[in-house]
Amino acid sequence: MSRYGAQFGPDVTFLGVPACDLDDESTYAAADVVILGAPFDGGTSHRPGTRFGPMAIRTTDYLAHDGSRPSLALRVDGLRDLTVVDAGDVELPTGDIVTALGRIEAAVEKIARSGAIPLVLGGDHSIAYPDAKGVANVLGHGRVSMIHFDAHADTGDIEFGSLWGHGQPMRRLIESGALRGDRFLQVGLRGYWPGPETLDWMAAQRMRSYEMTEIVHRGLTPCLTEAFGIATDECDGVFLSVDIDVCDPGHAPGTGTPEPGGLSARELLDSVRRICLELPVVGIDVVEVSPPYDHADITAALANRVVLEALSAIARKRRDAAYGTSWDPATPLLADRTPPRQEP
Repeated sequence: MSRYGAQFGPDVTFLGVPACDLDDESTYAAADVVILGAPFDGGTSHRPGTRFGPMAIRTTDYLAHDGSRPSLALRVDGLRDLTVVDAGDVELPTGDIVTALGRIEAAVEKIARSGAIPLVLGGDHSIAYPDAKGVANVLGHGRVSMIHFDAHADTGDIEFGSLWGHGQPMRRLIESGALRGDRFLQVGLRGYWPGPETLDWMAAQRMRSYEMTEIVHRGLTPCLTEAFGIATDECDGVFLSVDIDVCDPGHAPGTGTPEPGGLSARELLDSVRRICLELPVVGIDVVEVSPPYDHADITAALANRVVLEALSAIARKRRDAAYGTSWDPATPLLADRTPPRQEP
């Protein structure tokens, strides 16, 4: 697959990290993380525009696009302490969802087989099916759990006469056997969909959904702690899927199906940081950023920071493992004397 990046904007990489070519294994053989764009909104049921999401996530930042982002909180540089490269966008036919999903799955699987973590920028949430399945094809079906941040369960069966769309990927993943229903954790659900029949199907799969009502009542921290225990039981890795509409529309207005009453931006970023610090994350996607409906780049900026928070936490986790240190959010910043990464 040759590099492709000009259809929905200039061919630039995420904040200036090096480019790679998935057809040339030498360009990503040493990568820890490969960023991949999936500019597809053919599965959208309401407001379109997420085909422009990857470009917005890559570029929405007021700092220099110099391939470096030192984290004030974690005291690492996720773009330099890890080897992060950007493979550009998968070339996707807008009107052919089956072909599009197949191309994404092939690209993600190629990245996973190289040993790198695929980090996919969407795109609507239909891409979660090939994203997670591509990883499971490598690590083993049933060996990867899912932590899924979303306002919606995305477990519909046939919507608008189709098996494929952004309201159905989680059902298709479980039906395919790639992921187990009883290792599927959903965080932030709320609103008025799906209906009783779909909820009954979810219960039969033993899915665990932390609705906003429960999160408000119990607190986000204990809900995540419980979810972590389930996600790591009998599974070798965790796929993190972040639908930006998990946040309240006041924090993420630029999305296709906004649902009031969600997480704050701070809660989402803290959750992503904790997941990537504590769990064996093997794949990530960030989806449903629709720039045409954004205001002052609020949503794109949040998605950009979700990516950086994940990368920074993975870098910190690896540094702590290498040096026998640990990160404590209560420790003053200047007290951290963790050695820097040693260049080969």
